[in-house]
Amino acid sequence: MKTTLLRFSVLGFLCTGSLLAMAQQGDVAIALGTLSAPSASFSTPSAFTQGLGGGTYFGFNGDVLIKHYIGFEADVNWKTSQGLYAGQVPFRPLFFDFNAIYARRFTNFIGAEALAGIGALSSRFYSSAFTNCDIYGNCSNYQSSNHFLADFGGGIRLYAYHNFFIRPEVRLYLIHNNVEFSSGHAVRYGASIGYTFGGTPLLKH
Repeated sequence: MKTTLLRFSVLGFLCTGSLLAMAQQGDVAIALGTLSAPSASFSTPSAFTQGLGGGTYFGFNGDVLIKHYIGFEADVNWKTSQGLYAGQVPFRPLFFDFNAIYARRFTNFIGAEALAGIGALSSRFYSSAFTNCDIYGNCSNYQSSNHFLADFGGGIRLYAYHNFFIRPEVRLYLIHNNVEFSSGHAVRYGASIGYTFGGTPLLKH
């Protein structure tokens, strides 16, 4: 499953790059935010379920618009620091998405976007007991639990200087069979800083 996720992520960004040549518009950005989700809970006095929310998330994203304001978007976001699962095992969630997007710039200074698609949550659990090495000597000290997800979201683009923008944004993740955590849904919110290539020429003042 780890190989599948890697292929999914690489394929998404390769598609974004290859489509840029034929696109009417392209955008690239870096993101910073946090994740909100139901807190940890006890289903019984001895059964603890970890919460997924909290922490700072960093990521990269890009999109290409192929026809009018419609196109494709891909992104990856991960928690910058490790959490402690049940107060014992370090872990780190990563979100991978590939989406259809509608994005439009209305004036010199403002635009908006909406998107929806599919992806995966890969939760990495770290321990020296998980150390695995391949034939090339590359070693990892984690195991991953991977779950399919659907995502929906949007943002407002505020163009501060020419084609550079700041984008407040929100994303809802609906995670299938997320049994390691207290909920199958989470909301990431924050902002991206990015740049628009091509698109409609700037309006005259």
